[in-house]
Amino acid sequence: MRLDKPRILPLDPDRATPEQAAVLAPLGNGGVIPAGPVLNIFRTLAHAPEALKAFLGWGNYILSRRNDLPPREREIVILRIGYLCRSGYEWTQHVEIGLRCGLTAAEVERLKAGAEAGWSKADAALIQAADELHADQFVSRETWQALLDHFSEKQAMDVVFTAGQYTQVCMMLNTFGVQLDPGQTLDPDLRKPA
Repeated sequence: MRLDKPRILPLDPDRATPEQAAVLAPLGNGGVIPAGPVLNIFRTLAHAPEALKAFLGWGNYILSRRNDLPPREREIVILRIGYLCRSGYEWTQHVEIGLRCGLTAAEVERLKAGAEAGWSKADAALIQAADELHADQFVSRETWQALLDHFSEKQAMDVVFTAGQYTQVCMMLNTFGVQLDPGQTLDPDLRKPA
């Protein structure tokens, strides 16, 4: 986490404008994403309701079956980007999701060490692609070929789409100072002073 308090306070749903309320309605308490109270990321982005609405459209593609990466592989990319961006919020949310999608706790921890940390060739290609996209916004020929050795061309495209989406998410979370939701604990490796 870059900041220990929010720059932009999460919106109090009781004070939402009709436009804000409409965009938040499907995001908690029985909505499309009925995970309980609306998460801080959404309550923060609701200060710009049109942006949140557009953000949700693309984000729904990335997290849906329309993204051809299997969920476990998608979460490898998301978690590696979250770690590289030092986004404590993103990492915390997606550790739980990654575990539900088939990653083990040991694999989640090993993601911090990168592609050379004893991964299969397919998993290492995903991690290497995330690293290159983070560092240079480009996947090298060698890494692209490694992706294609294990994944379809569409899946390789989805690696780039996923890394790009979650880089943007991390930028927003870090800059706006979105804090963990109640009951969550920050991984000490993700604490980074401003």
